[in-house]
Amino acid sequence: MTYEDFVNQPEFQQMLEEAKGLKGKIFSDVIDDAGNQYVDLVQEGGGVLGIALVGYTYILETAGIRFFHLAGTSAGAINTLVLAGIDNIDRAKSQQVLDVLAKQDLFEFVDGDPVLKAIMQRVINGTPFKKVLGKLLWNFRKIKKALFVNLGLNPGKKFESWLETVLKESPNKITTVGELIEKRGKVYFPEGLRHRISGQALTDEYAHMHIITADITTQTKVQFPAMAHIYWGDNMWKQSPAKMVRASMSVPFFFVPFEIDNIPNAGKPADEAWDKYANYSGTIPEKVKFVDGGMISNFPINIFHSPSGSTPRKPTFGVKLSTYRNQYADVDDLGGFIGSMISTMRFDADNEFLIQNPDFEKLICYIDADKDFNWLNFQMSDERKKLLFLLGARKAMLFLKQFSWDDYKKLRTK
Repeated sequence: MTYEDFVNQPEFQQMLEEAKGLKGKIFSDVIDDAGNQYVDLVQEGGGVLGIALVGYTYILETAGIRFFHLAGTSAGAINTLVLAGIDNIDRAKSQQVLDVLAKQDLFEFVDGDPVLKAIMQRVINGTPFKKVLGKLLWNFRKIKKALFVNLGLNPGKKFESWLETVLKESPNKITTVGELIEKRGKVYFPEGLRHRISGQALTDEYAHMHIITADITTQTKVQFPAMAHIYWGDNMWKQSPAKMVRASMSVPFFFVPFEIDNIPNAGKPADEAWDKYANYSGTIPEKVKFVDGGMISNFPINIFHSPSGSTPRKPTFGVKLSTYRNQYADVDDLGGFIGSMISTMRFDADNEFLIQNPDFEKLICYIDADKDFNWLNFQMSDERKKLLFLLGARKAMLFLKQFSWDDYKKLRTK
């Protein structure tokens, strides 16, 4: 599959022309000399549904929007890191993201035992459980080792290696967390970054990036790279940024939990850093396991929110992939019961923030990709991928047409 297969779709070409016509619309009060407008962006997790996120960001960038602060979980973390790392802050990057995505066979990321991989895909494709029960029983030893010893069906090594290559071969040639943080620094800010109305130069800020994951060893919500030092110490600067995303997308049981060992000061009482960043007061563990950040916060829309009540200089756009809370769940059988419990854990904290800050509803684009697409279908057909990308672009166009920056500022002022 190629980049052209995605962008040459007639509907997408039409949307590109419409998006170019939106360049004169005001979306933010932070601009640069090239006329780019800057927003903060938070992206929800959702497995392969992340293809829709690329369609969304592609349209926004075509409309002259660039991303200042970035945050995301799981699939949202993947797009967050790539957008933050592959090129400078004022460059449109979705074309590069789409190009590397189009060339990659996503099913390679499912890198576990081939037999279990085939069974898993049949279940994802909707094969009734009773039709795969025989194969599950026949391969019980393999399943037992994968789930009870490794704690996951797929090592996730192929994904981590792919993301490292994407960053290394990008214009910024990122290989370490230190290089990533340096590239996000103010020295690389675009010419004339300023407030649209006051003209005040914005040269003293730092472009933040947050990747959300869950440390299940100390039961901590983790933001990388802000908390990287408590897990890697001074070695954090030499780590591959792909490790942070690998920790964030560790879907329980589907992927082996990401692990960091040789934690600094292991065996000693928690120090000031653990208390400050993790609110943890026990003994520092020797190693820590991470699972998908969606177990704690799948849509961390609160992360850039200022509670001061002041009108922001730029909006925090959020993009959701799920239809959570659009209808009630069927919890009369075991599968529905377990699924509903997991969904409650994944979304409730983020939903609580939206209840307390209803103005954010004006900032969120609802793609609702899980209505028609399975988030774990890494063997999705090329035609389905194109439709998913198109869905993200279509929803982005609708959002941009409806959004009013002036109306939002008035709402925040009230």
